[in-house]
Amino acid sequence: MSLVIIGTVAFDAIETPFGKTDKIVGGAATFASLAASYLYDQVKIVSVIGDDFGKENLAKITSKGIDIEGLQIKEGEKSFFWSGKYHNDMNSRDTLTTELNVLENFDPILPQSYQGCEYLLLGNLTPEVQLKTLQRLENKPKLVVLDTMNFWMDIALDDLLNVLKHVDVLTINDEEARQLSGEYSLVKASQKILEMGPRYLIIKKGEHGALLFNKDQIFSAPALPLAEVFDPTGAGDTFAGGFIGYLAKVGTINFNNMKNAVIFGSALASFCVEKFGTEKLENLDQQEISERIKLFTSLSQFTLEA
Repeated sequence: MSLVIIGTVAFDAIETPFGKTDKIVGGAATFASLAASYLYDQVKIVSVIGDDFGKENLAKITSKGIDIEGLQIKEGEKSFFWSGKYHNDMNSRDTLTTELNVLENFDPILPQSYQGCEYLLLGNLTPEVQLKTLQRLENKPKLVVLDTMNFWMDIALDDLLNVLKHVDVLTINDEEARQLSGEYSLVKASQKILEMGPRYLIIKKGEHGALLFNKDQIFSAPALPLAEVFDPTGAGDTFAGGFIGYLAKVGTINFNNMKNAVIFGSALASFCVEKFGTEKLENLDQQEISERIKLFTSLSQFTLEA
């Protein structure tokens, strides 16, 4: 019984109104696996890095008990690198640099110890790589969660639609939901997307929370009002990791547990944005997480009075 996460392990360089960093650890698989590790103890990643990543940076992942047997290290090559600058609203950003490096020819390899995984998170990569990962598993996991973005809708829509036929949960933001469905109403958009294959859909709305849909039910989760957001990079990946990590922990897939998973994912994402990169996720404790969960719950609890 394990949770396998495929995605990027990378370097980022971030500039926001709160400051600027040099190269720091980032990547979808990094954020997602760190988040999941606080909830589940059998987290394994599939990714690729260059030999420039370094043992010290790898230790940030392995120190949380995350299995890196599926992490390829390419000698003499460089890791994926992205740099970006966020605008004052922290919702929009400009990409300054994208260097694919080892990611350009990434061929996911799943060690034998990864076979039999019950939970699979297909992080934001090309739909072709996501599908290849699914095909290389001897048995379909109990739960497959897929994260994607508008870039793949623009250049690889047919491949994306093919992958969607094989997943249980899709996580995207509101802009992407509208693009994928062709509907402005998120309720109408959700029904169209659910017809594409997933049983559940999560639409992330940033500072306005998240929506969870299945064919017959809707759940709206709040976002935590934060005084300062230092760096939104990786928040969506952290959400996805916390979401699937909770479901792996409880072991039962139903709408009520999905609702709880959305809250856990949102809580962990709220920690992520409080520091640059993975810094905050590297140093959490269970009491902090429990208190944050209680805070999220209190945001939407009330008693109607006559």
